[in-house]
Amino acid sequence: MSANEEVHAGAVNGEETARAKPTSLILNAFVINAPGHLAPGFWKHPRNKTSEYTKIKFWTDLAQLLDKANFHALFVADVLGPYDVYKGPENHGPAVSAGAQFPINDPLYTVPAMAAVTKNLAFGITASTTYDSPYALARRFSTVDHLSDGRVAWNIVTSYLDSAARNFGLSTQVEHDERYRIADEYMDVVYKLWEGSWRDDAVVKDIKTGLYAHPERVRQIHHKGEYFNVPGPHLCEPSRQRTPFLFQAGTSKVGKEFGAKHAEAIFVSGQVPEKLRVSVDTIRQLAKEKFGRDPRSIKVLAGVSIIVAETDEAAQAKRTELFSYGDKEAALALFGGWTGIDLSKYSDDEDFRFVSLPAIQSIVNGWSNTVPGSADLKWNKARLADYLVFGGLGAQVVGGPKTVVDELERWVEVADLDGFNLAHITNPGSFEDIIEFVIPELQRRGLFRTHVEKEGVTAREAYSGDPSGWLAKDHVGRKFRWSAVEQENENVKEKA
Repeated sequence: MSANEEVHAGAVNGEETARAKPTSLILNAFVINAPGHLAPGFWKHPRNKTSEYTKIKFWTDLAQLLDKANFHALFVADVLGPYDVYKGPENHGPAVSAGAQFPINDPLYTVPAMAAVTKNLAFGITASTTYDSPYALARRFSTVDHLSDGRVAWNIVTSYLDSAARNFGLSTQVEHDERYRIADEYMDVVYKLWEGSWRDDAVVKDIKTGLYAHPERVRQIHHKGEYFNVPGPHLCEPSRQRTPFLFQAGTSKVGKEFGAKHAEAIFVSGQVPEKLRVSVDTIRQLAKEKFGRDPRSIKVLAGVSIIVAETDEAAQAKRTELFSYGDKEAALALFGGWTGIDLSKYSDDEDFRFVSLPAIQSIVNGWSNTVPGSADLKWNKARLADYLVFGGLGAQVVGGPKTVVDELERWVEVADLDGFNLAHITNPGSFEDIIEFVIPELQRRGLFRTHVEKEGVTAREAYSGDPSGWLAKDHVGRKFRWSAVEQENENVKEKA
């Protein structure tokens, strides 16, 4: 049974809620504004151009490639410090030498140029609630939402690197759950700025009277909270979406709750879909039971790295060829940043399936149970690096078009997914391969769009189908909205 034929029953609020699998999956390209992302060392490969990440042409060429192929978005990760745990403390050497997410530029500034040369591609930009003021962030995203005509999305993160904390004046990171408490209030502030500071009809641009905007329709927000005091008003007039489309990627207990409350799309990562399914069900259940949201309004996307060619054999040969370009030391440096664990402290022969650290055991056992031919092999540092170098902690699929799409379809069915964040080994090489081999097979099965039915829509409409481009009525941020219609209704009630 194919993914678009199956009717899947998901348990939400103790009831079975059936829905047809999506007839068209959401596909994002997953990148970073640096020489290397999840596959370190491959900047040297002839089909890779990420060493040109500082040039605007690199970004506009990539955006046009993806837009032409009907990708939904270019999803850009970001970090605010170097990966310096491995062989540390505070040793940025292995990451810097391979260009592994360092050096790194701000991703938001690439969006206007890419938007200018594309029609439909949305741009998911990562920004932190821990080290930036909500007043300043709201202005930047409103500016880019204007310049992209509503095609920007914000990937909300709380940051996870000690190196970032130190560079923002802290001795160590803010405690994990405290970061989410800060983030929750942060969202209240930006909702008030984006949704509630300017009334819908504030801006009139009346040349005859010389009135640009009605001052009585622009107000302060008077936010006074535990973490932020922001009087307002918002610096920017309302953009097409007001609030940018909201991504989130936290899968801890508090991260899931935050996503269920605020996110419109959630990025999940794991080695096997069965484990992801538990997280997906929890998020949808929280959205419905705790926050009164339609659980299906949250689009869930899994991260995956794909190596594809004409046949399974050709794909394996491609993987072998690619392998020589990977930087294992940098892969272990990335692992150190993601987990906080310095693997240099362990011997080269240590089998990490049996170490006393549950975090490593869980990750490695997931790989040893799913990577073909590896069940009885020792997962030491070298083997760990061999796996990490092809896309980090997420899933990896290698094969011809049918093999790859069979696996993607299985993930959709098992984990209850709406689509994928497609990571790259080479950029643009991996995306060119996906466009040549994977997308036609998806389209043949009715799993991906052959064209964009309505051009020039907002990021929110592209994901949700809502032509208004605004937050859904059951979204927590919508209650802050200052609507001209709602204001008129209030006036009528007062007069009555």
